[in-house]
Amino acid sequence: MTASETGSAAQPDGRVLEGGHSVSVIVATAIVVADMVGVGVFTSLGFQVKELTSGFSILLLWTIGGLVALCGVFSYSELGAMFPRSSGEYNFLSRAYHPAFGFLAGWVSATVGFAAPVALAAMAFGQYGRVVVPGAPPLALALGVVCLVSIVLLTGIKHSSTFQLLSTILKVVLIVSFLIAGFRIGATQPVSFAPSSSDFGHVVSAPFAISLVFVMYSFSGWNAATYIIGEIADPDRSLPRALFLGTAIVIVAYVGLNAVFLAVTPMRELAGQLDVAMIAGSHMFGEFGGRVVGMLICIGLVSSISAMMWIGPRVTMTMGEDMPLLRVFSRRSKKDVPAAAIVFQLLVSTLLLLTGSFEAVLDFIQFSLTFCSFFTVLGVIKLRITQPKLARPYRAWLYPVTPLVFLAVMLWMMYYLVVNRPLQSLAGFAMMLSGLAIYAVSLHLSKVGSSDSSQTTGSPTIV
Repeated sequence: MTASETGSAAQPDGRVLEGGHSVSVIVATAIVVADMVGVGVFTSLGFQVKELTSGFSILLLWTIGGLVALCGVFSYSELGAMFPRSSGEYNFLSRAYHPAFGFLAGWVSATVGFAAPVALAAMAFGQYGRVVVPGAPPLALALGVVCLVSIVLLTGIKHSSTFQLLSTILKVVLIVSFLIAGFRIGATQPVSFAPSSSDFGHVVSAPFAISLVFVMYSFSGWNAATYIIGEIADPDRSLPRALFLGTAIVIVAYVGLNAVFLAVTPMRELAGQLDVAMIAGSHMFGEFGGRVVGMLICIGLVSSISAMMWIGPRVTMTMGEDMPLLRVFSRRSKKDVPAAAIVFQLLVSTLLLLTGSFEAVLDFIQFSLTFCSFFTVLGVIKLRITQPKLARPYRAWLYPVTPLVFLAVMLWMMYYLVVNRPLQSLAGFAMMLSGLAIYAVSLHLSKVGSSDSSQTTGSPTIV
């Protein structure tokens, strides 16, 4: 059956998009924003103010985290424009190094790399949803939101784009409203955001460096659009714009939110607390503020779950296109979506929710994800040296400064994880390496299939 017979449009790079519908820059930007803004920004401040009591230092911390994320954006944009195929690190590492390396990254993403964050966001949705709807069972809410989002994604790119865009716009509107309300109320606490002589000590301290690790986790997701490059219209231009705009919007939102939290809430009440947004909301709006903030976070989590449920299966789908053993996941439905891959991620997320093991999973995949990001950006430098004549529709801004800054921070994060969480880091690395067994089996099956085909047709085998 041809593309025209299914009502789909064939693209110059071989992509086939449902009914001619492709992902616009606005929707791709929404996916980046949605994937980045989860619970991290609403919970991290409580641990930062235990050691950092300077308003300027805390806002600088979030600004630096955003700038490092932008350094990653520039490098991923160069790779995405060079190799416009969905699946993120799986595609980039395969092209920059070797398909086996790419498979290791894809293996983590396809199994738990997205399913575990989906489960965590869904459980957070259940906890905050209980505040909005008193008496509602958190687990039922968590399972319900994951199933609902999956059903929407199975209806096709057009409906998925509309749902993602509307939920993300609503999230941004609520955050902006929260910021406006906070700034209109004004600072009620003795906190200064202007630099002072004592701030230098805070910035070079160990607590500042440690806090930066968790800030970077809050910024994770800046590369979200690279997982769906194959569905983005005009990726050479659209991908860099979506990554940059999405990350820039989140930087402004994160810095603004933390400024409001500090301005309206005593630091002693925030120190060590997870629900800093709820506490700040109570100070701003009274008792009703808790429900307002709970609703804001719930809506934000829906768009985050949608983004991760959208992009995660695209990795599995692309791996299925390359690996005979995973071929079932490459199949698209009549709506031109990887239905089997979406259902697979739904099942893994549901299993993690029912067993409550997703936090443990997140602990040991952190090192693997950081490791893959490090070598992806290093691949930009490698390709500039080894293949300088490759077409580069987009070039990383301020190369090589921006990739080197990103690499330095990622290297420090990996060191921190190995020192402070050696068993989890080792387990995560071992899980990534376990993908080599799957890769070897699939490669063997591919060679056997090619051999059988050549014997049948009498043509030479191409490996």
